[in-house]
Amino acid sequence: MDIDLIFKIAAIGIIVAVLNQLLIRSGREEQAMMTTLAGLIVVLMMIIQQINTLFETIKSIFGL
Repeated sequence: MDIDLIFKIAAIGIIVAVLNQLLIRSGREEQAMMTTLAGLIVVLMMIIQQINTLFETIKSIFGL
């Protein structure tokens, strides 16, 4: 796995966690939840791209 991807995912997690806490402490629970969901979607899209690359590699190896 690409180390840069791991660092990017970790950075997104840290940013989302900090924003989440700031929003909750300021009484904005709904925005905190939306921030968490947005972070999750960004990370899932990054992972889906990696999975797609994996499947393309497997297809090319087996000539599919």
